[in-house]
Amino acid sequence: MLGNAWDAASARVLAREGFPAIATTSGGVAGSLGYDDHESSPVDAVFAATARIVAATSLPVTADLEAGYGLAPDELARRAIEAGVAGLNIEDSDYRNGGLVDIDRQAVRLGALKEAAWGLGVDLVINARIDVYVHRSGPEETWLAEALRRARAYRAAGADCVYPILLDDEASIAALVAGVGCPVNIMLRSIPLARLAELDVRRVTVGTSFYRAAMAHLAAIAKALRDEAGGLPSPLA
Repeated sequence: MLGNAWDAASARVLAREGFPAIATTSGGVAGSLGYDDHESSPVDAVFAATARIVAATSLPVTADLEAGYGLAPDELARRAIEAGVAGLNIEDSDYRNGGLVDIDRQAVRLGALKEAAWGLGVDLVINARIDVYVHRSGPEETWLAEALRRARAYRAAGADCVYPILLDDEASIAALVAGVGCPVNIMLRSIPLARLAELDVRRVTVGTSFYRAAMAHLAAIAKALRDEAGGLPSPLA
């Protein structure tokens, strides 16, 4: 069970609460920097924020690096290692052309990323995100087969873990766990954590849930204070 942090302060909270490792959330990091998710943030700002999260605790951190921000595998590996992360997410959405990246091209990229990290003396844990359930392309009955096809290709290329984000169906999770031969990451949604453990899910994350909950709480208490004050005066008044 990994908690998803978006800055140094949230990472410290998660460490205090006993999480064994921290994952970043690209949506939360982007929001904290003033940008939208899906590679809108400047890549230098993302790596700087990631490095601050790593420095905030002694826990291992795995970074959500979206689709890699257009960086070549060797540069992506180098910058991730320089930021101090133990692993990273790479997703197969194509933010430039839409839809999913070609499966063979993504497998080659993952293999090159793993090799580049090894060349720098680090065995980065690669969590290959599979976005079939995000794009929902094709008939629903084909989604599991496509997720399995991608999971196996990415595993064969060197991924350590696969992450079919938004998959929230017990039978499909069980089939993917049984059919891929490596740890599977599931985002906690409607299926309880204990049940995911029974399905032999090895890694669970929460995506932007903590970030969104924090922002919703901030909005609620800010609104309550504003209402109590009868509308806050302008600081320029």
